[in-house]
Amino acid sequence: MGPMRVVVTRVRSASVSVDGVTVGELDSPGLLVLAGVGHDDTADDAAALARKIWALRILDGELSASDIGAPVLVISQFTLYASTRKGRRPSWSAAAPGAVSEPLVEELCRQLEGLGAHVERGRFGADMQVASVNDGPVTIVMDTQNWD
Repeated sequence: MGPMRVVVTRVRSASVSVDGVTVGELDSPGLLVLAGVGHDDTADDAAALARKIWALRILDGELSASDIGAPVLVISQFTLYASTRKGRRPSWSAAAPGAVSEPLVEELCRQLEGLGAHVERGRFGADMQVASVNDGPVTIVMDTQNWD
């Protein structure tokens, strides 16, 4: 039904908290990644996105996170699959259920770590408050739908 989708933002700092407690934080420049999972996504999609995110040359001086060891904060974000075609209330039917998406978001994190990234995480399914100081701003939307 949908590709694995991420929004990658270059940040000077970022954090995520749950119930007033910080659960993930970047205190140096890096990437904030909002990750959404579709019904047909696989671990291969997570691995491909991890490689692309880690090598994406969007940091200062056209460097990648891999070039400078920049940290990455990954937040699960099913709302990336919102359909607003009908009416005023978004539909979330293209987003995979938690039992499918939670392991794939974690796989994205593990793949990034396997490439050498320091990865901070949000808490899947929690009411999270995300704060970021965007740098640029530079924000890239990627999905696996158009990849061969």
